[in-house]
Amino acid sequence: MIFETIIGSIKVGGESVLPFLIQEGKVPNKPVIAFEVWDMPPYDFPQSLSEPFGNALNNPLDWALKCVNDYGAKLLCIKLQSINPDTLDKNSKEAVKFINNLIKAVDVPLIIQGSGNKEKDNLVLPEIASIAKGKKYLIGSATQDNYKILAKTCIDNNHSIIAESPIDINIAKQLNILLSDAGVEPSRIVINPTVGSLGYGLEYAYSIMERARLAALAGDTMLAQSFICFAGQEAWRAKEAKAKMSEMPAWGDEKKRGLLWEIITAISFLQSGADILVMRHPKAIKAVENYLNDLLP
Repeated sequence: MIFETIIGSIKVGGESVLPFLIQEGKVPNKPVIAFEVWDMPPYDFPQSLSEPFGNALNNPLDWALKCVNDYGAKLLCIKLQSINPDTLDKNSKEAVKFINNLIKAVDVPLIIQGSGNKEKDNLVLPEIASIAKGKKYLIGSATQDNYKILAKTCIDNNHSIIAESPIDINIAKQLNILLSDAGVEPSRIVINPTVGSLGYGLEYAYSIMERARLAALAGDTMLAQSFICFAGQEAWRAKEAKAKMSEMPAWGDEKKRGLLWEIITAISFLQSGADILVMRHPKAIKAVENYLNDLLP
């Protein structure tokens, strides 16, 4: 059985069967979708992805509120892009202020993702975790060579942790063992297997996730954690999702193409065992929600 993880008021995992096989076992919690929100204006969103948010993209708080109030987001994934030295290099005080204002403004659970710069993340994430103590957020990411500070932070402040591994089942298991040895409860670990999108490694990531699920259901408790997949991020990296029709006329309308790229990527990872999807386009999210409701009424 997969461990059940709590993110705020939301439960994920807990299933005893492969995805959607509800006649063969228990699926107590439906997979959830988080709207991705940056703490700065995005610099690589194509026009077709920016349009649904309009001017709200210029203000992270407005962006988050639009996701919740206009599009019905029940979970937000906040990416702290602005603290990275390669972007705005904001300090921890500014990041803490933003998260504090966000917590006051929206009444939904948060996934808080660092910038990817381990030195900066190790300075900022503990402070953010502290102001959100007890809210049971999901915070990431821990990696095999950078997990100790974040592990202690999540233990001390009652949060769960994202364990990131580079599409490798053995590294994923080893990182979960390291986190468990550091005192993180297995049910507080969520695996990020670092997936690719349609046309960019989706099949390989799918097979790794499938192998991990089979191992977990066979009794391997160090692989029996929920999966989080950043489907939106990966899909909108693809040139096929964002190239304009004027550049590639044979590919058709980019507005429809980008949506389909994100939808197909997300649905594929639901079938391979994803419990949490992080997505971007509201219409893509709605389509995947409808898909989930059809299969898990």
